[in-house]
Amino acid sequence: MEKARPKHLDLPKIRLPIPGIISILHRISGAVMFLAIPVVLWLLNGSLSSEAQFDAFRAFVGHPLVKLGLIGLLWAYLHHACAGIRFLFLDIHKGLELETARYTAKAVLVVSLMLTAIIGGVLW
Repeated sequence: MEKARPKHLDLPKIRLPIPGIISILHRISGAVMFLAIPVVLWLLNGSLSSEAQFDAFRAFVGHPLVKLGLIGLLWAYLHHACAGIRFLFLDIHKGLELETARYTAKAVLVVSLMLTAIIGGVLW
């Protein structure tokens, strides 16, 4: 019996399980952090060069859109770290059961968002 295969993938209709979503977000957060390295180094340089550049740095970082971008970068870092710890446990065959994998994936998402809200709220 020949199975009818779709001719194209309708990505919005594909329902990915929560561990798959966490895995994709882990990759996206890593890519975002990698691409943000030049910006972060530029900001660090601006904060350390001179007093005038530090004042310009504070004015730039004080803008609400820049703050939101930095909070997004903070979330990427925290999510990547939490998901990385989860993946390290999966690599040593801990938490491979379906229920445990779903629970830890949800925990990664909740913990990374809570830490981002707490740290971002303190830094805002």
